Amino acid sequence: MLSPSFLEITATSLFFLAILHTFLVSKIEHIADRKIKGSIEANIWHYLAEVEVVFSIWALLFLVISFFHSGVAPTLTYVDSLNFTEPAFVFVIMCIAATRPLIFFAEKLIFFFSKLIPFGEKISFYMAALIIGPLLGSFITEPAAMTVTAIILLEYFYKEQCSLKFKYATIALLFVNVSIGGTLTHFAAPPVLMVASKWNWGTLYMLEHFGYKSVLAIVTSTSLYAYVFRKELKGHVKTKSYPEDYLLPKKWKIIVHILFLFLVVYTAHHPKIFIGIFCFFLGFIKITEKYQDTLKIKTSFFVAFFLAGLVTLGSMQAWWLRPLLSNMSDLVLFFGATTLTAITDNAALTYLGSLVDLSDQSKYALVAGAVAGGGLTVIANAPNPAGFGILKNTFGPDGINPVRLFYYALIPTIIGVVCLLVLQSFNF
Repeated sequence: MLSPSFLEITATSLFFLAILHTFLVSKIEHIADRKIKGSIEANIWHYLAEVEVVFSIWALLFLVISFFHSGVAPTLTYVDSLNFTEPAFVFVIMCIAATRPLIFFAEKLIFFFSKLIPFGEKISFYMAALIIGPLLGSFITEPAAMTVTAIILLEYFYKEQCSLKFKYATIALLFVNVSIGGTLTHFAAPPVLMVASKWNWGTLYMLEHFGYKSVLAIVTSTSLYAYVFRKELKGHVKTKSYPEDYLLPKKWKIIVHILFLFLVVYTAHHPKIFIGIFCFFLGFIKITEKYQDTLKIKTSFFVAFFLAGLVTLGSMQAWWLRPLLSNMSDLVLFFGATTLTAITDNAALTYLGSLVDLSDQSKYALVAGAVAGGGLTVIANAPNPAGFGILKNTFGPDGINPVRLFYYALIPTIIGVVCLLVLQSFNF
């Protein structure tokens, strides 16, 4: 292993400080609450307590250090070398997926499938939301599936009187299911997308090696959690109450929204194109504003901001991750990827793995381990901040505790590990 440079060591140190920061946001929020409300000092502490800005704050500090250490030109060259397509894509796809016509369509789809599940109405709807929603991630991309499913969970479950235990278990299950649910195709899950082209993995390969295992893992985990919380899930699904001036979207508007979503997904690797499509989408929103809700610009931007910070710091971690991955056996690589995913984005992990000469068994082990561990923390999978941003305000003044999130994600993660490992035809 080559000796790391000063900036690589600095970036790694700041990266782990950022991870520590995410575990301390509730403490920082308490400090903010003790300050004079509305004061600059209070607002600064509240800003530091926003999980979505954590990595960008530390990434900015890294760029400042790089500026004084290496100068303006090398720092700008480094920033220009980074690929911010994923943050831009997540921003656009979240804005589109969170619109009234698409949420309405997803609700109808989930209600349809819930009627096929032979349990109580509320349990069936809960199961359908957490099975169909994440599996849609294989077709409309994981960020879109996360956004749609999180909003549906917010409207139908989190706004009701439910226990904190139920909230943690459900958001943890959502994160794990979305991470695994995007593996039925080669273009929807960020950790798969990073390697699919280089390794010639198409949708047929994904269905053969990941498809049925992913579905089995999602159905098993969701059924288990639905059984555990069956008492809280008794009764009927409460119908949403709409304001008097609330207009339900007509079919042609839903179709147009789906078309915009498809075009953005299809051009996901071409930011100049999908940003242009998004501009036309904004025009359509203005024309049909009576049938629209306010776009979730702030939430979407914060998530993109989070990912941009992760890209800035994560790109400097290759000096220790690459040799670590290349020296692991297949089985160790699988569990190593699952563990490392908890402290680094799984897409970054698989990308670094793609730079190493791996066998077919090792390639599977790396990606399977990365997607299995994608629900353990907020930073483990790129779409997680989207669900976090939508649901976090329902967890009370302390917000979402990362330790409790990790704890409740362990069981579905273990189920995912078992399905992806034991059912794999490769002999580890």
